[in-house]
Amino acid sequence: MLIRSTWILTTSEPATIPRSYALELAKKLHKQMQLDMGNNLIPNVIYSGIVGACSASKDFLTFSPDNFYNLSLCGLQEQTAKAIANLDLSSSIELFGAKFDVVNREDETSSYESLYHTTIATEPEPMRKFNLNFVTPTAFAQCRTHLPLPVPNLMFRSWLERWNHFAPVYLGGDELLVYLSEAIALKYHNTQSRLFSLPKGYVNGFTGNVTLQVLSRTEPLLANVATLLIHYANFASTGMKTRLGMGQTEIVSIS
Repeated sequence: MLIRSTWILTTSEPATIPRSYALELAKKLHKQMQLDMGNNLIPNVIYSGIVGACSASKDFLTFSPDNFYNLSLCGLQEQTAKAIANLDLSSSIELFGAKFDVVNREDETSSYESLYHTTIATEPEPMRKFNLNFVTPTAFAQCRTHLPLPVPNLMFRSWLERWNHFAPVYLGGDELLVYLSEAIALKYHNTQSRLFSLPKGYVNGFTGNVTLQVLSRTEPLLANVATLLIHYANFASTGMKTRLGMGQTEIVSIS
């Protein structure tokens, strides 16, 4: 089972919270779901933080009553998906003295078997262009540094690692990544650097739109594997610290 649940939030008055609120809110939600946080090398819960237009001043963010905000949770395996499906946030979320009202909830559900069946097993006509939006700062861990760039090979490595860890169908390892890196190119990007605040320090990531293109003469099966992993990114997010709100990935279009 896979689930992506999104709560639509608003606030009746300006709500000011620390920039580094993400860890505290993640802990609060995990506790409410009765799930451990941080004990898994590969996270099985993906979390967005509070996403939407807000103003920043020094160490604080202020959310306006004139806007709507999104909070998403994704479960990548049965236990966590069920916990998210059963999570009741009631009518509001309180954090650091600020109150966010819950006005709606939207659930997107799927399964590993369904994604594999629709994108690979039925041998559909291959998709050739993928438009993605990276909603929250996205970066990749490289030794002791962080790379805040939309590198296709690193994106697919991130998605494939999660898929192979949780899915009942193993897709392949480093050899598959070599094939994907040779078959799929970064066609366009409109991205910007953006800092993601942590309780101690920050990570520099990128946000914005990215278009990936399957090169001509690529085998249909390989193109369909890419399609599968990109659909999976909608649940699994991308890169590092996705359990804290980084790497939120949305599919804009596939053609």
